[in-house]
Amino acid sequence: MSELIQSRSPQNPDDVVAEHAPVPPHRVADLAARARVAQAAWRREGPAGRAAALRVAAERMRARADATAALIVREVGKPVAEARAEVGRAAAILDYYAQSCFAATGDLLPPSLPAEQPGLLYTERRPRGVAGLVTPWNFPVAIPLWKAAPALATGNAVLLKPSPEALACAEAVGRLFDGLLPDGLLQVLPGGAETGQAVIDAADVVSFTGSAAVGAEVAVAAARAGVPVQAEMGGQNAAVVLPDADLAATAAMLAAAAMGYAGQKCTATRRIVVVGDPAPLTEALVAAVAALPCGDPARADVTVGPVITPVARDRVRDAVEAARAGGGRVLTPGGDTGLFVAPVLLDRLDPNHPVAREETFGPLATIFAVPTPAAAVALVNDVRYGLVTSVHGRDIGLLLEVARGVDSGLIRVNAPTTGVDFHAPFGGEKASSHGPREQGTAALDFYTSTRTVTLAAPPPPPVPAEESA
Repeated sequence: MSELIQSRSPQNPDDVVAEHAPVPPHRVADLAARARVAQAAWRREGPAGRAAALRVAAERMRARADATAALIVREVGKPVAEARAEVGRAAAILDYYAQSCFAATGDLLPPSLPAEQPGLLYTERRPRGVAGLVTPWNFPVAIPLWKAAPALATGNAVLLKPSPEALACAEAVGRLFDGLLPDGLLQVLPGGAETGQAVIDAADVVSFTGSAAVGAEVAVAAARAGVPVQAEMGGQNAAVVLPDADLAATAAMLAAAAMGYAGQKCTATRRIVVVGDPAPLTEALVAAVAALPCGDPARADVTVGPVITPVARDRVRDAVEAARAGGGRVLTPGGDTGLFVAPVLLDRLDPNHPVAREETFGPLATIFAVPTPAAAVALVNDVRYGLVTSVHGRDIGLLLEVARGVDSGLIRVNAPTTGVDFHAPFGGEKASSHGPREQGTAALDFYTSTRTVTLAAPPPPPVPAEESA
């Protein structure tokens, strides 16, 4: 019998939040077959039926907001203010995709030879079938829903394989739809990498969020199976600070974007690129990081809680030691107690050092100084990732020049790298993303296939002989 999978509270590792036997890989194909039967019934519901189900799920999310936020805090250590915001975003996602059930499903095109062949030429989008969703722990409610909601809205079934660290939150997502969907349409499948691989093998369309290494494997597996795939992966995100930026406001924004939720966001700021003299901003950043409240994520004032696992803690420790050995200077006290890791700000690190180029996924950021905006753009682009870049300053022309130059899927001007608009396309460039964008109307396109229909008018009936005389 397979060993149980457990999720444990990172602030209290003795607290087992949930435990499940993993779904054996050989069972996934049967569950997918069940989902396909349910999907046929779901398509027959039509847009009104699908919209009604998603609206009720949104109402349930709001009614359960306090309990769900508390579960997020307990299971993944997210500070409670951010957990509440995630719940609010999740409800808004469900509302948005409920309305999207009534979005246009195609285009009417002019026929090429209307005189010779009168009729219609049009396109229509249809659901792909079973959507295999593999989701991370850091946004344990919002990410499963921003994948599942558009998949359901467009008529698909869903197999959701959540991170083992977020089992209870995934169950809570599943319970939102109790009694609203055909039996077997949405299934939560706990398990590890083998279960995830089986979900990919069984699915008709795949969406993944996680590390770059695993995302690359997912993309290859889906391509071999011939199914559409999107993979959202890591980011070594930069913030470019121009000489005319407001020091105090920018420092506070960057400190929160780098260290909030212990830096455990793919959109967190990892590199701070200062154009000109870095000393004033460095001083302001050290003070801003020191002012961040750290501790129990259930406290309303806390910004930095624990990291998710001992492996994550050790990754930060190793990165700090490697940076020191490579000539980097540690500007903040650092250190850890249990899984609580103090924020680390570095400078004087060679931009080619691995810590500067690869994602640590913890409360660690590095300051770099460059002489010109052009040099800032070059440094931003000189990593394999390209998820999000923020640019800070007052000169609109210079802000736009830098924004146009960076190779990022998301650009945030005088705004933090963190933060996502659920109704806008989300995704990065280079190793940060593979495949089409997520969220907004882009998701409706991804979870559907487009076919072109030519409808020729039938020939007129023959005229009876007596009428032609």
